[in-house]
Parts: sequence; C-alpha cells; structure tokens
Amino acid sequence: MTLPVINAIINFSTGAGFSSPMILNSGVLGVNALADSTAVTVDVSSVVDSIKTHRGRTALSDIFQTGTMSLRIIDQNGDFNPMNPSSPYYELLNPMRKVTITASYEGTTYPIFAGYITSYNTTTPKDVGEVVYTTIQAVDGFRLFQNAQITTVATTPAGQTTGTRIGKILDAIGWPSGMRDIDAGQTTVQADPGTLRTSLAAMQLITSTEYGSLYMDGFGNIVFQDRQLTSTSVAGTPVVFNDDGTGISYNNALWKLDDTLVFNKASVTRTGGTPQVAFNQDSIDKYFLHSYQEQNLLMETDAEALNNAQAFVASRQETSIRCDAVTLDLYTANYDAGITAALDLDFFDPVTISTTQPGSSTLTKTLQVFGISHDIRPSAWKTVLTTLEPIIESFVLGTDYGILGTNTLSY
Repeated sequence: MTLPVINAIINFSTGAGFSSPMILNSGVLGVNALADSTAVTVDVSSVVDSIKTHRGRTALSDIFQTGTMSLRIIDQNGDFNPMNPSSPYYELLNPMRKVTITASYEGTTYPIFAGYITSYNTTTPKDVGEVVYTTIQAVDGFRLFQNAQITTVATTPAGQTTGTRIGKILDAIGWPSGMRDIDAGQTTVQADPGTLRTSLAAMQLITSTEYGSLYMDGFGNIVFQDRQLTSTSVAGTPVVFNDDGTGISYNNALWKLDDTLVFNKASVTRTGGTPQVAFNQDSIDKYFLHSYQEQNLLMETDAEALNNAQAFVASRQETSIRCDAVTLDLYTANYDAGITAALDLDFFDPVTISTTQPGSSTLTKTLQVFGISHDIRPSAWKTVLTTLEPIIESFVLGTDYGILGTNTLSY
C-alpha cells in the first residue's frame, strides 16, 4: 500500500515573517521561497517520530483559531540540545524559527502546516540508553499577529473596503505581501480608531464587520475571504463519504442534534451608531431566547449593521442534525481516494457525509470543512475533518422575521 511521505523542514534563519523555506527536492515552486541559506535550512524528516497538527474555526464565534503543531523528533545525537557545541544547530535553536510540514503523495506535494516554533521540549531518559525525544511546539502566523501591537495605522481613512484595511494593518506590522490572499471586501469601514490593540484583534474586528473569514492556510499565508464567499450555500461538487461502499469510507462520524448553534436574536452596534436588532419570533417560541451581541464594529452605516444582525439570525434561527466531524484512517487498505481527500480538502470545501442507521435509515448531510487535524505516527495516520453549515446560509426573508427597522436585506 502506497502511503504519503512526510517532509518536515526547519528554517533556522533569523526573522519569522517570510515565506515557507524551500530546499532542493522539497517545497512548492511558485509558493515557497528559497531559504536564506542551506546551512540553516534543515530537513528533519528522517528523525520524525510523530506529528500532530490542528487548524480550524470555533463554531460558536465563527472565528478561526491559531493553528498548532507538535513535532516529536528522535534526538539520539543531542542535536536539539541547545547546550551541545557539537550539534549542527548549536546557537540556532531559537523560538520563532519557521517550520513547515508537507506530505508527498503520488507526485503531488500537499501543505499540512506552516508556522513558528514556540518551544523545544526534551524528554530526559531515566536510564542510559533509552530513546531521547525532543518535541517541537509551533503555532501559525496568528501568534505573530497577537504579539504585534499597533496604534495608529497609516493611510486608513473612512470609506476603505475591509480588504484594503486589512492590507494596511499587515503593512503596519511588516507582513510580507507575498504571504497574503486578501479579498477586496464588500463593506466600507470607518477611519481606523488608532487605539492600542493587537494586530490580530484589529483584523478580526474588520472581519466581523465584513461578516467574512480570516485564517492562515497550510502554506503559512494569511487569507481574508469576504462575505461574497461566506454568504453562499455549499457550492461545487462535494467529496462524498459513505459507509456503504458508494463513497470514501471513514473510521468514524460524529452526528449531533442540539441547540448549541441556535441564535434567534442579534444586536449589532457600530462605533458611533445605535444598536441594530434582528430577531425571529418563531425560533424564540420554539427554542426560547438565544441572544448574540456585537459592539464597536466599523461599518459606516447603521443599515450595514442591521444587515449584519439580520444575516446572523437568518442563518442560525433553526437547527437540524449535523455531522460535526468525520475521521479518516489513512492506513486503510486501498485508500487512494481517502488519502487524497485527507490531504487535499481545505476550509470551505463541500463534503457529503452519509451514515447507515438501524431500521434501514440513513443520516446524510452536505456541509463545509472548517477544521483539519492530523495525527501522524510510525504505524498510524488519522485525519479529522471538522464540518459545519456555511457561515451564512442562503435564506429568504420571511414575514415571521422581525427586525427593529425596515425589512430589507442586502446580503
């Protein structure tokens, strides 16, 4: 059985904010950049014992979280001992060095994780001769944005689109232009407030104002998607997972029916504006009141704030059974389609998941991928795809949909 080959590359060059390093016979042309020096760019794939990665969105807040990685290395020569002068990495073992994980499968290289090392943790053996491990912990670029505080952001007048504003914030902290995938944005914003905050908080505020998405991709690029993408229903041809042999098989599927994601009243307030409230009375009567509130957003008008509140309630006023996650075992025999899906699927990609139930019934749902976790070991590889409804599901404004204002909707 052919399995993916893991590539683990550490770039010990100074400076964290540059594209993923590429050494000979590794990396992706057109995406990666040559590292500063081959002397400080190291392929540690041959000594990797295990890898765990996670990237994804928190369902309740609609916010993508900082991606994380744990890379355990067999360190029999003490190469990752920062006090070993014989180590080839002596005086190079510093935090915030770039690490990239990719997987090669059937001639294609897939990104798994790109981020920055936060710690090197060495396991001390209790007896001489035992295996020594160094576990490298890393996070993606969100950690850098969280560490970088800003006040005044240059060239940020009122009337800019959300995408332009995020670009200006990235300029302020020196994030490379080659590591950005930024949509233009559908909403115009107020002048930057000029207050002390982290660059991550500033960009997430703009993202909430847009009702878009902000995340780091597997190559280490920051991605901003405006509401034109997030406000559509599941589009494209879904990858089909099924337990009856008609689709890609899976190890486990987690189905839920609850009120966790129900919100039937939302209050959205922009800076300098008044609260704009939308609610759905039928949903309140059915599930009781589930409230949501956003304050100090930066859209220019109350009408835009009202649209934001309407869209939020309209996409969350009802609930139905959903598949929260599907687990793939890449060591399953004859699993080419499953391996390709585990490596190729990314955020917003549509999937259809079906599970046979007792009584000749079936659970079936078409959703989007919003989280990806890999647990890679010498004899096992499990991938968990977290799935959810679209951030803003398509809807029709009905007569039972209450708002404090006029029943209009531009989303």
